[in-house]
Amino acid sequence: MKKFLIFTLASLLFCQISFAQEVEKLPTQSFYLEIGGAGLPYSFNYDFRFDKEKMDSWGMRIGVGGYTVSGGESFFSAPIMVNRLYGKGPHYFEFGVGATFLAFSNDDYTYCSNWYYDQDGNYVCNSYESDPYSFILDIDGSPSVMGTLNFGYRKVPVDGGFTWKININPIFNNNGFWPLYGGVGLGYSF
Repeated sequence: MKKFLIFTLASLLFCQISFAQEVEKLPTQSFYLEIGGAGLPYSFNYDFRFDKEKMDSWGMRIGVGGYTVSGGESFFSAPIMVNRLYGKGPHYFEFGVGATFLAFSNDDYTYCSNWYYDQDGNYVCNSYESDPYSFILDIDGSPSVMGTLNFGYRKVPVDGGFTWKININPIFNNNGFWPLYGGVGLGYSF
């Protein structure tokens, strides 16, 4: 009986030690630069899984991108997307749906919408208007929103580190739908 009790206590202690060992943390978060994709020209993004225990689960990405060039043209974008990963590490299929908020300034792209020649033959413009801004699809004004979808491949190492992705990102707004826009992302998962 004494040996049985010692064996039972030793077994419980061994089980307790094995369960107390730290469970390996999955890389459920990542930072990456995406060229093209939901951020439109490019964006810096933070992506995370809602369930910290599973990689093949729902998550979200939030980003920011934009540019300014001489001549007054500037563009700002902020993609927000809910996404789902399917598969087993390190290879995942990614599906997402979201919106990209954007703002722009195109001061150089104005034209005269109402003009005439005066009695001396001089050109006179009564009012100026901006050309509609376009990024793949026409955009009616600033600020604006463009809908985005995401279908792609994401490689996330099982212990974290360098990650990359390639996507097809259909975009849409009230002026149309463009199914063949894409993106490539490079980053770090942890």
